[in-house]
Amino acid sequence: MNDPSPVALPPRYRGRFAPSPTGPLHFGSLLAAVASYADARAAGGAWLLRIEDVDLPRSRPGAEAEILRQLERYGFAWDGPVVRQSARTAAYEDALAKLRARGLVYPCACTRRELEGAAVGAGGERIYPGTCRAGIPAAHAGRAAVAWRVRVDATDDPRIAFRDRLQGPQAQDLVREVGDFVVRRADGLFAYQLAVVVDDAAQGVTDVVRGADLLSSTARQIHLQRLLGWPTPSYLHVPVALDAGGDKLSKQTRAPPLPADPLPALLAAWRLLEQPPPPAAPASVVEFWQWATRAWTPGRLPPVAMLPAPAAFGAGVGARV
Repeated sequence: MNDPSPVALPPRYRGRFAPSPTGPLHFGSLLAAVASYADARAAGGAWLLRIEDVDLPRSRPGAEAEILRQLERYGFAWDGPVVRQSARTAAYEDALAKLRARGLVYPCACTRRELEGAAVGAGGERIYPGTCRAGIPAAHAGRAAVAWRVRVDATDDPRIAFRDRLQGPQAQDLVREVGDFVVRRADGLFAYQLAVVVDDAAQGVTDVVRGADLLSSTARQIHLQRLLGWPTPSYLHVPVALDAGGDKLSKQTRAPPLPADPLPALLAAWRLLEQPPPPAAPASVVEFWQWATRAWTPGRLPPVAMLPAPAAFGAGVGARV
């Protein structure tokens, strides 16, 4: 009797957490880390750690080391070595070269000031008007520094539709809502949109769990995945935490670093994500994670984009810096 045909099994879950080293982690960072870690471990999958330092001028000395110490103190255990975008320039160069070879990207000499009059899309970003897509205008020809933009009408349908595991059906018309977007900046640094797509593909990421502030970037990333022939992960965008002034907790809004005592913050993040309460207060971080990775219930997550952070862990109304 012949052996049956092999059955194609779904890939093993591979998630990731990808902070930028612009400062220490805060409660908003913790919310995304808890969700991504619990989702990966509950599925019996891997949880990878990537330091997204592609924007080197924004990286702060010592921030990466502090982030790693915070994650260890809070009980996060990542699989494999830490990946740093600053060491992956060759991979981004290769992806850009593939897009250039197929005429899917073009140089752009427009400055930010020149684009200030462009229309604003639903996500609050300027829609590129296509000034350089047929060639750099003669008035800009002498500029040495150029960015590279990807053509968003490079497919039959520029409307990208996908279903987020929490936020539900999503759709974005890249032509009307975004325009050709930058994949390499005029200063030579690669844009987040390309770097994250290259890294997710290289690391075999199957599931992306991150903050809802990145939901509007997802269609651009799916567009690049399709152009490069790479699989699209599953996406789950959890609510971002807001401070008392209604701003997203971030380094720019002076969000305080995570406290030295991890358990209260972990439990606060767990409650904000509306996960099942533990039957008894965990006595340690290890005990918390032993229970949390079994109790994780994505169906209980609040299907909203923003939530106010608990007063004990959020910043007050602070001026942006």
